[in-house]
Amino acid sequence: MRKPNILFIMADQLSAPVLPFHGNPALKAPHLQALAERSAVFDNAYCNFPLCAPARFSLLAGQFATRIGAFDNACEFQAATPTLPYYLAQQGYKTILSGKMHFVGPDQKHGFEERLTTDIYPADFGWVADWAEGEFSFYSPGHNLSTVDESGSCFRSLQLDFDEEVEAKAIQRLYDLAREDEQPFFMCVSYTHPHPPYHIPPEYLDRYSPEEINLPIVGDMPMEERDKLSQWVQYSHGLDKQGATDEQIRRARHAYYAMVSYIDDKVGHLLETLKRTGFDDNTIVVFTSDHGDMLGERGMWFKRVFFDWSCKVPLLIHHPQQEKQRRIAQPVSHVDLLPTLVDFATGGSPPQWVEPIDGRSLAPLIATGDEPGQPEAFAEYTAEGVTGPCCMLRRGRYKYVYTHGHPDQLFDMQEDPNELVNIAKQQPQVLDDLKARVLARWDPETIKTEVIKSQARRKFINALPDALQPVWDYQATVDDTRRFVRRGSARVIKVKKRWPPVASPSTVK
Repeated sequence: MRKPNILFIMADQLSAPVLPFHGNPALKAPHLQALAERSAVFDNAYCNFPLCAPARFSLLAGQFATRIGAFDNACEFQAATPTLPYYLAQQGYKTILSGKMHFVGPDQKHGFEERLTTDIYPADFGWVADWAEGEFSFYSPGHNLSTVDESGSCFRSLQLDFDEEVEAKAIQRLYDLAREDEQPFFMCVSYTHPHPPYHIPPEYLDRYSPEEINLPIVGDMPMEERDKLSQWVQYSHGLDKQGATDEQIRRARHAYYAMVSYIDDKVGHLLETLKRTGFDDNTIVVFTSDHGDMLGERGMWFKRVFFDWSCKVPLLIHHPQQEKQRRIAQPVSHVDLLPTLVDFATGGSPPQWVEPIDGRSLAPLIATGDEPGQPEAFAEYTAEGVTGPCCMLRRGRYKYVYTHGHPDQLFDMQEDPNELVNIAKQQPQVLDDLKARVLARWDPETIKTEVIKSQARRKFINALPDALQPVWDYQATVDDTRRFVRRGSARVIKVKKRWPPVASPSTVK
């Protein structure tokens, strides 16, 4: 029996609630909609850390970020960490990465045999957080009101440069895999849209009229009415004293929606390539994002918090034997993807894990739509803006939020999906149960100590002269001596490179 290929598609900062199959009719994503109609659609899928690098490291390792030392966007992803690509390579898979993964440290592959592009972000310690500065000390130069205000049209941007290359390299490699019959493969195609700044070509903006763009469900609120984590994050984004106007919100959302439509086109191109290469009947397709974006909800933007717009991600899993949609309400998270995909790759007989993982296989849930017990999703935040560890546990209908040294929060997501009413005092038994479950496996004081030590080490190195700074950025290279005609018959080589192949290749002289 053939092992299934796996095409893993990632967006960057794409919030699940913005998508049409999660209830937003204003967003136009026909390719994702069509994929959702023949996939397992997870209605409560969460990232494990609402920030780029730790979210991705946690996904690939199948372990929570603090367990692998991924505290912020400048933490080294340890080379000895077993990852999803390593486990799949063990099963005979060719592992390929095209696009962003935000690896920090000298290992820039982490089990990917091939890496087709460089990364868009740095691989060094330059973005280290600093809790020693104290409360209300961090201000993000790249995430603030000016980012919202500058939203709109452009013909080219750094992110467009990157994603156009990511797509071109991935599609080219799919055709090469078909021509050389290299299977099974695991290909991760990871784009940087719709991450801010919210800039996109006018033809994508033109898909929407301004009046189609819906405003946030929950409006802005005074700082004193916010929880402590939200206050910290609002300050770090420069939104503590001045929020966005309705015109700014609508313009930024317009650009963001257009950026999602851009990603939707990219998904469509990849799925069409699967058909053209003949891979579609034996390829599992996964679509997700590293985290979400608040998009003006509650007057907040970007990520770093545990509200659903920031922490809930799209997750579609299409198996080639599956032609109908299955909606799954149980909470799941990114750490579940490693055991799930290894389960699929091994036909339900995964190997013994090298070290304990924090996820569970979703294959039985996808097959039956049911799962015993009360499934959970857990997320952490230990990066810039805060002064202590923070975490979230979603279990059943409840979401518990822990902010170190500050009052607990508890939300009934069934009765209060917009997370407006903290019922911690009204439901003490539920609160105590969820808090005990968190603290039984997650020691905030120990984590705080580890984070501060890690920051000190990296700040020391980062303060040294430029000549001493580590250079770990990946350089993608192509051997052009093998790509085109160099020796031999041009006709024979061109015929061999044709896809699909000519009807009678044996007649070629």
